[in-house]
Amino acid sequence: MDVSFLDKKNTEAGEGYSRWLFPPAALCIHLCIGQVYAFSVFNLPLSRIIGVTESAPEDWQLTTIGWIFSTAIVFLGLAAAIGGRWLEKAGPRKAMLASALCFSGGFFVSAIGVELHSIWLVYLGYGVLGGIGLGLGYISPVHTLIEWFPDRPGMATGLAIMGFGGGAMIGAPLAVGLMDFYASPGSVGVMQTLMTMGAIYLVFMLAGAVMVRVPPKGWLPKGYSPPDTKNTMITTHNVLVSEAVKTPQFYLLWGVLCLNVTAGIGVLGQASVMSQEMFPDRVTVQMAAGFVGLLSLFNMAGRFIWSSASDYLGRKTTYMIYFLLGMTLYALVPGAGQIGSITLFVIGYLIIMSMYGGGFATIPAYLRDLFGTENVGAIHGRLLTAWSVAGILGPVLVNYIREFQINSGVPKVEAYTVTMYIMAGLLMIGLLCNLAVKPVDARHHTKIP
Repeated sequence: MDVSFLDKKNTEAGEGYSRWLFPPAALCIHLCIGQVYAFSVFNLPLSRIIGVTESAPEDWQLTTIGWIFSTAIVFLGLAAAIGGRWLEKAGPRKAMLASALCFSGGFFVSAIGVELHSIWLVYLGYGVLGGIGLGLGYISPVHTLIEWFPDRPGMATGLAIMGFGGGAMIGAPLAVGLMDFYASPGSVGVMQTLMTMGAIYLVFMLAGAVMVRVPPKGWLPKGYSPPDTKNTMITTHNVLVSEAVKTPQFYLLWGVLCLNVTAGIGVLGQASVMSQEMFPDRVTVQMAAGFVGLLSLFNMAGRFIWSSASDYLGRKTTYMIYFLLGMTLYALVPGAGQIGSITLFVIGYLIIMSMYGGGFATIPAYLRDLFGTENVGAIHGRLLTAWSVAGILGPVLVNYIREFQINSGVPKVEAYTVTMYIMAGLLMIGLLCNLAVKPVDARHHTKIP
């Protein structure tokens, strides 16, 4: 087999290639790896591998199963941070291939773990191997998308990252349908489902890797000329990843992403319970499930809409909107619960969730504005460690403060008030970080020999 097909130099687009063919390749990756947001559909079936109809004493506890998702998110951040620099050299096709093999391989190893009833094999499979695939797949199209769309980088990255937000909308019903199909009196169908999903995702991710093309060196869209950067945040220079991590701008944007995600992910993980406890006897389990589905839809749509708007508003202004509007909504939502307005509660959180998704999709373009296009994939990978931190911090804040409030005698309907005010405070700190962002000092720019 001629592996030179994978080399970056051999992925250069030929004459007549349309740049609009690249976003579908990116979506092939992101719609697959976005399945991680739907992993919770496996939780109850995994707790009944032996008992089948109900958990047996030898079955895994839900607390034990919960670490599968957490492990995957941690390794997503680590793989993105470590693999970003390799990606810049190897090119998107090799990175997408590596992502496909790791992510689908994680399903296969986990299936073996389920069959042998070894939780450590499941951790190793979906958590470690799958998490590495998640990280590499998440960052693999970013640099190339920005190169293909220098005129609309926010829209381009939003289009792909929207796929990550929407992956659960495909992954959840697919997993549930397959488990129903494979279920039998002696099996919940998880092992067969994992094997099938691993095969399906492998095919689609490999298709994305084959489709990918990079623009010729120096290529620009017809009629496009780089903007005048004298009075803007957009640079025409490039900064190496080793230099980027020495700048205050990198750590300010790390804080911006971490704080925006912390606020949103804490709500996302507790949305169903929160809606039922804030409106007892009015919000049913089915209504709460519908609310979670709406949040996912706005999370996905916000990734495209807000990041596209940032091409016109500017990245700094867009994040100012995220933080100012977010602070206002987090402060007002507890009042919606106290006056019993489900409508205001739902509208508030739908807007919040759209900005949560928008924050993910806008950050690559913000990095491109400040550090240039050449190393944006590697820099983005390092910045995603903020996601790993937020993935722990957000749920911990919501869950533990809620538990403390309830144990202190606070009614459940009011147990989230303090938490929402804390989230508003975190967004205030994020706003200050964003306001402090300035163009990168010229001493960090790559020197042209």
